[in-house]
Amino acid sequence: MIQVKNLTFSYTGKPFIQNMNFEVKKGEIFGFLGPSGAGKSTLQKILLGMLPGYEGSATVGGAECKKHDSDFYQSIGVDFEYSTMYEKLSARENLEFFSSLYKRKARSIDDLLVSVGLENDAEKRVSDYSKGMKSRLNFIKALIHDPELLFLDEPTSGLDPTNSRLMKDVILEEKKKGKTILLTTHNMQDATELCDRVAFIVGGQIYALDTPHNLIMSKGAAKITYSWTDVSEQTATCELDAVSKDERLKRLIAENRLQSIHSSEPTLNDIFIEITGRTLV
Repeated sequence: MIQVKNLTFSYTGKPFIQNMNFEVKKGEIFGFLGPSGAGKSTLQKILLGMLPGYEGSATVGGAECKKHDSDFYQSIGVDFEYSTMYEKLSARENLEFFSSLYKRKARSIDDLLVSVGLENDAEKRVSDYSKGMKSRLNFIKALIHDPELLFLDEPTSGLDPTNSRLMKDVILEEKKKGKTILLTTHNMQDATELCDRVAFIVGGQIYALDTPHNLIMSKGAAKITYSWTDVSEQTATCELDAVSKDERLKRLIAENRLQSIHSSEPTLNDIFIEITGRTLV
């Protein structure tokens, strides 16, 4: 679906995106992960055809991004981090207006509103919406024409856990329908839960690209931590693949003396810091 080869871009003459290479398969959720200023949004704009002055090649659906025509924009949905709604119109009026701009058959406005918990606020002016409500409305605006390719920029930013869960469920449903989804975020929990593959981006360069699971397991083995009482509470750890060799653990299990036992592994955020030397702020 997307192929990027030797991509370089500069705003000032000094390279900002440098010799970037990756591809995105049809039907996968691909995440661009990195701190603010890493190049995520710039890369997204290049793929959207908004920044044609790049070197190298960037194609979407086989077409070079600097040559996108109107048909391309009929087939994509874009959810920017900030609302692009008309504040004086209601949510329903906004969705009706934006759906009228596309040749593709519009999806049910009522169903989309229900999917993100806005069914009871459909007739309310957007100016009366909270930031989180605007974020959810802006998201379903990107779905109104049933696009084949979705560009999502920090889709759960600023949302409480309940509404974040709603958004992520909708994203996963779109994937089940065969949609290709590009997700830019600095939220490693979202990336771990949603993405088939992720690219770590810092300073306009890709430092790592793989599935979240492979990245986590390649840099740190899972461990078992267990506790027991021996005058006072004691704890110990062992590697998950060495549990059968831990004589203390086997003895405690045989004597039924374990107080607790749980497994742990590095998070995607831990791996990002280890590989890039940067945090996500």
